[in-house]
Amino acid sequence: MPQAREVAKRVFAKEFGAANLLFKESEDQYSPQYLLTPTGAKCNRVFIVGTLTEKSDIGSDSEYWRGRVTDPTGAFTIYAGQYTPEAAQALADIEVPSFVAVIGKPSSYKNQDGNIVITVRPEIIVPVDGDTRDLWVRDAILATADRLAALKAGATPDAVKAAEHYHPNVDEYKQMLQTAAKSLKSMEVVVTSAR
Repeated sequence: MPQAREVAKRVFAKEFGAANLLFKESEDQYSPQYLLTPTGAKCNRVFIVGTLTEKSDIGSDSEYWRGRVTDPTGAFTIYAGQYTPEAAQALADIEVPSFVAVIGKPSSYKNQDGNIVITVRPEIIVPVDGDTRDLWVRDAILATADRLAALKAGATPDAVKAAEHYHPNVDEYKQMLQTAAKSLKSMEVVVTSAR
């Protein structure tokens, strides 16, 4: 029986950029790898929407695209090449700047300083409009607020693990949500569910 795909989690760039806990739940080589974020999002895949602000072909022998997608809290770095040809072609074709939706997997590498850098390896990149971007921001605010509530209550194993690994500053993430809410055209999103 084929394994169902994992739900892609909505995570803001600021939180994604602070994440560094990668793990597998079993020793099986085909076991999925997860990234646990500071608010307790256990991500095998992420769903992000933002503005493609930069892109460049950094490949030497074949096309290998690097892009930068910004949301109201920061920026994601995405890489697409021969293993994700549809995403690489989309990245090549989409004009900068454009709103884009990206579904992809967290990926990691060590930089020259020896620090782990988490990026996104896109499976799908599509252009979207401003309303879609606003809808994603709203959904990501609500999803993050729910995780913050679970984190505060120690309500899930992922929340407990995130609290132990990151010791996150909940107020800092509430501030992130307020910053995200201010970017919306209509201000009906109220960030109170993360009390």
